[in-house]
Amino acid sequence: MEGNREMSYGALGGLGFISLSLNANSSLSSCVCFWHSMSDGGGGNGDCGGGGGDSIHLGKISEGGYKWRLVIAYDGTRYSGWQYQQTPPTIQCIVEKALTRVTKVEREDLYLVGASRTDTGVHAWGQVAHFLTPFNYDGLESIHAALNGLLPPDIRVREFSPASPEFHARFSAKSKIYHYKIYNDAVMDPFLRHNTYHSVYKLNTLAMREAAKHFIGKHDFSAFANASHNDRSPNPVKNVFRFDVIEMMVLVLMVNSLFAQGALLQLEVEGSGFLYRQVRNMVALLLQIGREAIPPDIVPRILATQDRKELAKYAFSAPPHGLCLMSIKYNEEHLQLPSGCPKTSHGRHHSVRKCKLPFY
Repeated sequence: MEGNREMSYGALGGLGFISLSLNANSSLSSCVCFWHSMSDGGGGNGDCGGGGGDSIHLGKISEGGYKWRLVIAYDGTRYSGWQYQQTPPTIQCIVEKALTRVTKVEREDLYLVGASRTDTGVHAWGQVAHFLTPFNYDGLESIHAALNGLLPPDIRVREFSPASPEFHARFSAKSKIYHYKIYNDAVMDPFLRHNTYHSVYKLNTLAMREAAKHFIGKHDFSAFANASHNDRSPNPVKNVFRFDVIEMMVLVLMVNSLFAQGALLQLEVEGSGFLYRQVRNMVALLLQIGREAIPPDIVPRILATQDRKELAKYAFSAPPHGLCLMSIKYNEEHLQLPSGCPKTSHGRHHSVRKCKLPFY
């Protein structure tokens, strides 16, 4: 889904993490040791649908553990969002099953947490998650390859790295960037149908840009949150840093000729956090403005009402398949690699040392 509830470490009352010190003789002294008691199971927030709130699990403190960060890309077409559930399948469920096979650690001990609980049909290029193991790894390339080998082809771990005890995939995030793609032509490009919304109405991009500027800044976005899920974010005030409407050029090859066609629009929004379906609701209103059905100055008027019913008079949520979570930004100190841990894996290339196929 398009957002998440913001929370600081202090709000956890010290229950989220307990740091432990190891002496030089400890078998785990090669990396920072910690215990993690926050579970992300079953919850819902401004970013997802289904489930209840977050839960704190005060389990038995182990001797130590290691935290790992994943950057995950997925095509959300076949999945019911990120948040864990077995049927219908979700991204978190599939990733956890692969992790339990690779690490031999039970699901309840992995504590896999995603930064953003994307909704059904929403895609991601830069979803971030972290999980725990009671042991360290000498290198990550092999487990990275094994993990991707177990995952279906529409889910891939792009990056696998150690993480500091202070890092939390969701609560450490500074901002999130979402892209929404719109194909603005009479006939849809069939190769883009799974990740791009088709608008047969010719859109006025100048009007859309003018309207998008009204979203920038700190506002109460209650009018753009799904009414039945608005209670999942205690603070409806969010800060949108930028909202760009970009006309992309699509290269088309026909009869040995290559030409550019400007049929693709990309809406890029970055913010501190987003309420449930906030991004898709903002996009839906921009589409109506682009069709010239309503003027750009309708945006501040709807914002001022803080009432979702007011938005419903003009637009419904945009379809999920055009939305993609592109990246998540963190403070640099939270991305520092712990000492003594293996280097980050970006995957490995295979090489052929000797051709085993005969020449004909």
